[in-house]
Amino acid sequence: MYKRKKKAITLLEIMIVIFLIGLIGSVIGYNVKGSLEEGKAFKTEQGALQIQDILSLEASDGTPLEEIVGRPGYYLKRSGLCKDYNKLLKDGWGKPYEITLINKGTALKVSSPALAAHKIKKRGKNAPQKKEEAAKFQEEEDDQEED
Repeated sequence: MYKRKKKAITLLEIMIVIFLIGLIGSVIGYNVKGSLEEGKAFKTEQGALQIQDILSLEASDGTPLEEIVGRPGYYLKRSGLCKDYNKLLKDGWGKPYEITLINKGTALKVSSPALAAHKIKKRGKNAPQKKEEAAKFQEEEDDQEED
């Protein structure tokens, strides 16, 4: 009868397989990181819109906007439209939203400095002047919204 010999896997073959797995994993990890940042930006934009809508509804009941801006968590909770208002008041990066009055106190604006910084970074600007550029970017965005 014919006997077959078993061929063993060499150390070199194992090392090549491990290297390839690591290489593929690092490429996937690099691509997923960008997707996570985009997910945070999307969550932040949608959260800001939701907060603005809920607080505007509260203002339509006759509550002064100055009072709503001073205590947004209370009015979000009172509305009954969100489960965890503390979570809603934080953007995708875990930082609190800035809620301000615009148009001489007749409207609310919900913004996120982290989102503005993300958009600047995405445009390819340098990070050292991040706060100043984020404020400038936010002003440009506000001008576009008012038009």
